[in-house]
Amino acid sequence: MRTKEFEPDEIADAAMRVFWQRGYAATSIQDLVEGTGLSRSSLYSTFENKQGLYQQALRRYEAVTTANVELLSGSGSPRELVRQFLMGVAEDELGDPQKRGCLVANATLELAGHDEAVAELVAHNFQRLQKALEKLIQRGQQSGDVSTARSSRALACFFVNTAQGMRVLGKGSPSSRRRQRLMDVIDVALDAL
Repeated sequence: MRTKEFEPDEIADAAMRVFWQRGYAATSIQDLVEGTGLSRSSLYSTFENKQGLYQQALRRYEAVTTANVELLSGSGSPRELVRQFLMGVAEDELGDPQKRGCLVANATLELAGHDEAVAELVAHNFQRLQKALEKLIQRGQQSGDVSTARSSRALACFFVNTAQGMRVLGKGSPSSRRRQRLMDVIDVALDAL
């Protein structure tokens, strides 16, 4: 029996870049063949179908978002860490000439409403971020750095929503106004702390 001559995680990473650029519906199997360098038969034998490869790409995207969770789990002023997190989202959007946005936000808008497997992967990604934010906000509330007027859970949910909204706004705003719009959102969001 012949062994596979490729690493499935590397193929999922390559497919992730194709899906991220084109979206699920607009990505053809031929796009995935060209983007991964594998034949159709190798893609199908490893991932079963386009949907299976997309789900694996979403799992691999978790590594991309781990940096945000690590930032929010770091030491320092909770208010400053939230600001750094939101600034990072803004800089990602401003620095991407292709306006890809966030793969998880894209999956949410395109598929999660009618694909339960994608909805679960998206929810898992959001929950990781929300838990990190909630712990950070709790720490800030205990130290007096963050207001206790709202629950840490509600604030964490608000900041997940803010970050994802910034991704959508960044992707959909004219280039000439993207920076100011994103900075305005950050200023207003930080007032919630």
